[in-house]
Amino acid sequence: SAETLSGGEAQRIRLASQIGSGLTGVMYVLDEPSIGLHQRDNDRLIATLQHLRDIGNSVIVVEHDEDMMRAADHVIDMGPGAGVHGGRVMAQGTYDEVRAHPESLTGQYLSGARVIPVPARRTPWLPVLEDAAPEPVKKAKSRFPETEASKRRTERMAEHRARQGRVQALRVVGASGHSLKNVSVEFPVGLFTCVTGVSGSGKSTLVNDTLYAAVARQLYRAHDEPAAHDSIEGIEYFDKVINVDQSPIGRTPRSNPATYTGLFTPIRELMAEVNTAKERGYGPGRFSFNVAGGRCEACQGDGVVKVEMHFLPDVYVPCDICHGERYNRETLEVLWKGKSIAQILQLTVEDAHAFFKDVPSIARKLQTLLDVGLSYIRLGQSATTLSGGEAQRVKLAQELSKRDTGRTLYILDEPTTGLHFADIDLLLKVLHQLRDAGNTIVVIEHNLDVIKTADWVIDMGPEGGAGGGMVVAQGTPEELAADPASHTGRYLRAYLKV
Repeated sequence: SAETLSGGEAQRIRLASQIGSGLTGVMYVLDEPSIGLHQRDNDRLIATLQHLRDIGNSVIVVEHDEDMMRAADHVIDMGPGAGVHGGRVMAQGTYDEVRAHPESLTGQYLSGARVIPVPARRTPWLPVLEDAAPEPVKKAKSRFPETEASKRRTERMAEHRARQGRVQALRVVGASGHSLKNVSVEFPVGLFTCVTGVSGSGKSTLVNDTLYAAVARQLYRAHDEPAAHDSIEGIEYFDKVINVDQSPIGRTPRSNPATYTGLFTPIRELMAEVNTAKERGYGPGRFSFNVAGGRCEACQGDGVVKVEMHFLPDVYVPCDICHGERYNRETLEVLWKGKSIAQILQLTVEDAHAFFKDVPSIARKLQTLLDVGLSYIRLGQSATTLSGGEAQRVKLAQELSKRDTGRTLYILDEPTTGLHFADIDLLLKVLHQLRDAGNTIVVIEHNLDVIKTADWVIDMGPEGGAGGGMVVAQGTPEELAADPASHTGRYLRAYLKV
C-alpha cells in the first residue's frame, strides 16, 4: 500500500507518472526532487531530468544538491541570506561561473573556499564502567516487606550487568518489520550515529518504527506498537527519547515560534510588569490573543477574517478593526521599551535578541533559535507558513533551550531536507553540541556532509525493498569508505579524500 512506501520511493513514483507520458514543450517545476534519495538514486534522477530536457521540455529545479547543480545548464543563486536578508539574485550562469563568483555563498562552498570540515578525530565508544567487585553493602533490614516492584528492579539491574559488553551500546536484536531481514545492530551510547542506505532499504523501519517506538513504549508507556523485533537492550542508559521530525509545529495560524518554544509566556509576564499595565490591573492573560480580554474580538485574535466563498477556497482578509494587529486599542497602549505586544511579535528573532538582551530568560531561548540558523523568522509568524526544515529546527531549538540530563536519545529523520550548505554547517554544530553534553544522536541521512562528520555509520542495503533490509557495513566513515560492498562508501570516498 502507499503508506508503506519510503519518502524516496513515493517521490520517484510521482516523477515516473510524468516521465511516462512522453510529452514535449512542457515546463516542469520540481521543488527539491532529491529529498529522500540516496546518491546512487540521485544520479538516476539527474539522468531522467536530462532526458526530459533532451526531448524538448524546460526543467526548473529548486535544489541544494551539488550534483544537481553540476548537471544543470544554468544556475541561479538567490541570497545573500534568508528571509529579510535575502530576495536578491547573487549569481547566475553555468556551474563554473557561479562557482567562481566571489559574492555567492553557494559558490564559495562549491569552489571549496568554505567547507564543512571533517572532524580531526572520531569520538570513541564509551567503555562500560566496571567497578572492581565492590564489597556487597549490607542494607539495614527494612521494616516494610520487599515489594514486587523492587524485586523486579533488582532482577532487571542484575540482568543488565550480566549482559553488558565492553562498551555502552543500545542493541536492537532480531528486527524483522517490513523489509528488514532479522537485523541485529548496535547503536553506540553518547555518540553521533548516521543510518544510511539506498531508498527503501529499511532505514526508517529500523530507526523510527522499531528503535524509537520500542524505547518510547518502555520509557513513556506510549501506545504505538513497534515493528516486529526480538528485544532492545540498553534502554537503561536513557531517561528520555525525542523524535525531532518535520511534521508542522502547529496546524492553526494561532500557533507560532514564540508559543511553541515557550517564549510567549515570559514576554507576556514582562508586559504585565509595565506600570501602565499595573495601573489598569492587566495580568499576563491580557496579552494573549487566545483568550477574551486583550484581543480584538472582531477577529477573535486571528488578525484576519475568513470570507467563505461558494464553490471556491475560503479567502482570508485583514481585520478591519485591528488591521491585523490581533489586539484591542487598550492593550496596544501598553509599551515596553517603546514597543507594544503586537510590534514585539513582528520582530525577527535577530532583532528580538538585541531588544531583549537584558532579560536573560527570554534572551537564552532566542539564542537557541539563532544557533539553529533561524535568525530571520518572526516571533509571531504563523506556524502554517514554516517549511518542514524550519519546523524541525524550531523543535531542535526548543530541545536545546531545556536543561538536559545528558541521557537523552535524539532521533532525526533527514534533518538536512531543504537546507543550504551554510545551514547544514549550523545544524551540525548544534548536533555535536548535544552529543558533547553526553546525549546519543541517531540520524537517518543521505547527505554526505553529515555522514562524514558522524562518529559511527550503519549502512543498510544492499538494494531497496525485497533486495534490502540488511546491514551492509558499519563503522567509522573511514571504514565505510573502504568497504567495497557499500554504495554509500563509494560516494563517501571523495568527501574524505581517502
